[in-house]
Amino acid sequence: MDSLFFVLSKLVWLLIQPESWLTVLLGLTLWGLHRQSFLVARRFVLCALSLVLIIGIVPIGAILIRPLEVRFPAAPDISYPAAIIVLGGGEDARMSAVSGLPELNDAGERLLLGAALAKQHGDAKLIFTGGSASLIDQSVSGADGAQTLFDAFGVSRERVVLEPKARNTAENASLTRALVDDITAGPWVLVTSAFHMPRSVGAFCAAGWRNIVPYPVDYRAADRPGLGWSFAANLKLLNVAAKEWIGLVVYRVTGRTTEVMPRSC
Repeated sequence: MDSLFFVLSKLVWLLIQPESWLTVLLGLTLWGLHRQSFLVARRFVLCALSLVLIIGIVPIGAILIRPLEVRFPAAPDISYPAAIIVLGGGEDARMSAVSGLPELNDAGERLLLGAALAKQHGDAKLIFTGGSASLIDQSVSGADGAQTLFDAFGVSRERVVLEPKARNTAENASLTRALVDDITAGPWVLVTSAFHMPRSVGAFCAAGWRNIVPYPVDYRAADRPGLGWSFAANLKLLNVAAKEWIGLVVYRVTGRTTEVMPRSC
């Protein structure tokens, strides 16, 4: 069932992500031209151009993502954590395998701050959970790239625990359970992107974890996003925001969280 959910979530998102809307509109325009339905083609072109202008000028993604990022406080106080749990998604495991260096992507702060917290709290375990989120290629695990970075930070391998199979947030929570003795003990410092933290906390709480301390990183939206032409950046952030809000709803409907906007547990 988890594998079916993973496959369906990837396929459905491929169809409904905002950048696909433009592709569909352009495809319909070509279809209209092919059928010599010039009025229909013109309408689709106008829709596509309107969408480009709106996305390029109005920071819709920033507006949508901001409530997610402020759900939990930044840099919370941490006292004697049992473990620091870093969720995958910030590593570029494929490039790390090529270069032999710790390669990161836009969410790389997850690993950087996770490693920094591990250095600050020398008695805590450093748990990384993340496999491959690819629908096609599962051969490269995010855990490989994470280990390379933790080595570069000088975190002892005796303190590092890797969970290399999780493909999504729900599996992060469920598969990591087997790596600790008592998931109700803690405190467990949960490190992930700020926009991703509500769904992550919800998934961990639904999986039975308790005493979770959310430690959000990788903030994407300003307090007051302004207008201005930035189509590529706005579209990218809109994709992130749309995916996260849809994910929150889907996780609630499928029982992977107990609230649409979860609180800590």
